[in-house]
Amino acid sequence: MPLPNDSEQTKRGRPRSEEVEHAILQSAVGLLEERGFRAFTIEEVALRAKVGKPSIYRRWPSKGTLALDALLSEYLQLLSPIDTENLKGDLTAALAQWFEAIAGTSTGRSLVGLIAEAQSDADLATAWRKSFVLTARSQNRVMITRAIERNEIEKGADVDVILDMPYGAAYLRLLNGHLPLSERFIEKVVAVIVAGANSVDVKPS
Repeated sequence: MPLPNDSEQTKRGRPRSEEVEHAILQSAVGLLEERGFRAFTIEEVALRAKVGKPSIYRRWPSKGTLALDALLSEYLQLLSPIDTENLKGDLTAALAQWFEAIAGTSTGRSLVGLIAEAQSDADLATAWRKSFVLTARSQNRVMITRAIERNEIEKGADVDVILDMPYGAAYLRLLNGHLPLSERFIEKVVAVIVAGANSVDVKPS
């Protein structure tokens, strides 16, 4: 039988949103893993979660925003704090974590679909920047700040440009598929970033 909707749960004194939200997210995660984002539909998620579509739309305005939260619930579990005590080690470890989670996985395939969908879904685009891009940049900014404190990077360097460089290169290959994502690629990208970050010419624009 379907899970009761929020109003029914309130009337019966049952747990309100946690049970419903968990069922929806778990169903969304399973559907993304099995079929990918292109075959992802609110109807199928509702069927699997045994809830009505209104219960989903009360929480997520579009299939893209639901898929993003489902993807993040899995992706974030794969990440761990990084502190290798040097910039090269930190950047290498961060890209290696991303590589393991994304390259050739259902998460990576879903991520490509979400990036494409965000171009036409304003709600998803906003959620993507807030929940994924800005969160990741905030975490990675700590690595750059530590490198500045260790005098590995010039004070006054353009931190935002440095933050763009590793994932700019990584997403270019993920989205275009023109060259492989590999450990050798990570090594080369990190070497270029470290060399450039130490240049006195890297200043805020």
